[in-house]
Amino acid sequence: MKSKPRIVLGVDPGTALCGYGLVLEEKGGFRALTYGTITTEKGMPMSKRLQTIFLELSELAKIYNPNILSIEKLFFNKNVTTAISVGQARGVCLLVAAEYGLDVFEYTPGEVKLSLTGNGKALKQQVGFMVKSLLNLDEIPKPDDTADALAIALCYYFRNNQYFDALRG
Repeated sequence: MKSKPRIVLGVDPGTALCGYGLVLEEKGGFRALTYGTITTEKGMPMSKRLQTIFLELSELAKIYNPNILSIEKLFFNKNVTTAISVGQARGVCLLVAAEYGLDVFEYTPGEVKLSLTGNGKALKQQVGFMVKSLLNLDEIPKPDDTADALAIALCYYFRNNQYFDALRG
């Protein structure tokens, strides 16, 4: 029996902007299946913002059938309001993972940067360049949340020794 292709849903959680990217492991490397940003309006009630994120990520899970959710770990933030809203968005993402049976892997921003660039303090432009290069894209995805989500998806492969398996085919 042929095994299911390994597809990773990378998410950079946020309530105003929630970046996502679906990456497929294939012979010789990786391919971005789709990517973008879920945007919610500032004046929208938080419950509706979270519902929008849930529904849009659920739709992506139905369409692309990923195996893995790779998500940014919540790190200490001086702005408590921002940390709480990011935590709420993360919770919704984890709920999507539970609903669709995805294994969850969490990475700090430093781990993502180190995995892609070799430098845990790399600049956003450096991470974006690596995302563009590794996924053979014409340009660095915008906004940064989208590029970050793809980087988080790729981080899964690097951190779990899948990278060399994909190159070997």
